[in-house]
Amino acid sequence: MQATGAQQQAASAPRPRLGMSVEVLTTPGGVVALEASPDHRLKIHAGPPVRGSCGVHRFLYTRGDIDVLPAGFADVWEEDDANTSLLLQLPVSLMRRAAMDMGRDPDTAGLDPRHQLQDPQIQHIAWALDAERIAGHPNGLLYTESLGLALAVHLLGRFAAPSKPPRGLSALQLRRVTAYIEEHLDQNLSLERLAGVAEISASHLKSLFKRSTGLPVHEYVVQRRVERAKALLSRGDLPASQVAIEAGFAHQSHMARCMRRVLGVTPTALARRSPRR
Repeated sequence: MQATGAQQQAASAPRPRLGMSVEVLTTPGGVVALEASPDHRLKIHAGPPVRGSCGVHRFLYTRGDIDVLPAGFADVWEEDDANTSLLLQLPVSLMRRAAMDMGRDPDTAGLDPRHQLQDPQIQHIAWALDAERIAGHPNGLLYTESLGLALAVHLLGRFAAPSKPPRGLSALQLRRVTAYIEEHLDQNLSLERLAGVAEISASHLKSLFKRSTGLPVHEYVVQRRVERAKALLSRGDLPASQVAIEAGFAHQSHMARCMRRVLGVTPTALARRSPRR
């Protein structure tokens, strides 16, 4: 299969594969099944008209009819006669690159499944890619990648999947991270360490934690330290300098600045309110 060869080539390439693989899909008639793929795919009808059915729905495919098959999408249908199509595979890396070039979130760069589209721009690029395949790729990887990127931008502009609400940390991840913060407030809490607790990258933790709590990680930590300092000061049995250390602040002045910002009061004012033992 050409997809396997492309994957092997990508594994040895010095940079991520952004191009597309193009193969001819020939079916003898009868039931046709396309298994799910990690890549997005386009199927373009390239032969004589063919009739068939998908469930109770009858169809007639003519040259240039396009099916958009998102990553992970499988399809089954039945054809009355032999059929020839082009199958274009768009790697996820290509779609992510196109989304970034368009100023979109690459993590949501998905496609909506469509059937029997007529789109001249997709057809033009598909025939150009097939001609390049037939000729033995004389124009090299850059040409294929340029066509693939143009196609990905067009697809995201017209057939992007509906945006989903941004997800946050899972309940288990959030519980682990917040528990770790509580247990180690008096220590130096690095973003990398907290990301390790959640078993994700530091950049993902920054975005997912804020989606889950409404606060950036550092601001959440500051607020928890302020709450601990407030509780310790209210007890009235520790000097402010020791409270600052127990709550994880760099020094007493740092604690005072954070308490004024978060609570609107100073440590001294809180200490005065505490009952004397």
